Amino acid sequence: MLILGIESSCDETGLALFNTAGKGRLLRHALHTQIALHQAYGGVVPELASRDHIRRVVPLLRKTLEDSGCDLAEVDAIAYTRGPGLAGALLVGAAFAEGLAFSLDVPLIPVHHLEGHLLSPLLSSNPPGFPFIALLVSGGHSQLMRVNGVGQYALLGETLDDAAGEAFDKTAALLGLPYPGGAALSALAERGQPGHIHFPRPMLRSNDLNFSFSGLKTAALLKVRALGDSAPLDDQTCADIARGFQDAVIDVLVEKSARAMKDCGLERLVVAGGVGANRELRRRFDLTAEAQNFTVFYPEPEFCTDNGAMIALAGALRFQAGFPAAPPGGGFSVKPRWPLEERLDG
Repeated sequence: MLILGIESSCDETGLALFNTAGKGRLLRHALHTQIALHQAYGGVVPELASRDHIRRVVPLLRKTLEDSGCDLAEVDAIAYTRGPGLAGALLVGAAFAEGLAFSLDVPLIPVHHLEGHLLSPLLSSNPPGFPFIALLVSGGHSQLMRVNGVGQYALLGETLDDAAGEAFDKTAALLGLPYPGGAALSALAERGQPGHIHFPRPMLRSNDLNFSFSGLKTAALLKVRALGDSAPLDDQTCADIARGFQDAVIDVLVEKSARAMKDCGLERLVVAGGVGANRELRRRFDLTAEAQNFTVFYPEPEFCTDNGAMIALAGALRFQAGFPAAPPGGGFSVKPRWPLEERLDG
């Protein structure tokens, strides 16, 4: 069975083809990022994002089909991101998916964006088995989930305010770093001196698995103002601030995740989403996993950001698990706000 996946939730347009035969394999995927489009504004402009998805989706489909050696008529089902995300951007992908499904007379499989992220390590050569704990650190989301199987998700903890990715981006802006800020701050932190500048570890000792990064962002703002009061911050000071901030975020993410592993008595942890590509975060998780006797799994770096491959995979797994698909021509809707734990009904 050949599944076409379409991702358009924010500022990446992604398409992919996944073949479910045998153990399943990704045939090809194509991705266009809008980073250059939004850099002048310091963040994603929803209207521009939607228009760019319209421009990119057809050429990316043609490229995916050509590179895979497949014909559009061979597609058996179409998976698309229904939410969460930017409403206009989601509508582009949903409308395109509905139109294709109607023309091909194949079923539609709506996919939750975060479900795609948490299942993305299954695309690797060493995929995790169920059950596992998933740390989702993607854009505006920081969540710990227990995953017992496809469509079987239980929320263990989440951010009460800013997500880790948001805090990275906002702190990067304080330091004058270019968009996208999170990646730039992580690169700068590699030149910082460990322990030279200390930030609080919010909710590290709370009796739950929730997160809070808004106060950490404020602490970074106050530090930047204090150190830059008499003269502009030099490069090394900026690097030290970035390192101190990153270490604080990582300490909280690693500690809470390890606590979730212990509380649930599981041995497999998945770290997924854009922040999951951070090299220092992965190093710390690997050290903790070795010390506490659990195994940690990550998506391949190319699948940490939003992409069509994870949507095609999630759609394929949902279809194989017996979740109902929608017939073509029945209309469609998107869910800009869509808690993952609601994804139990198909």
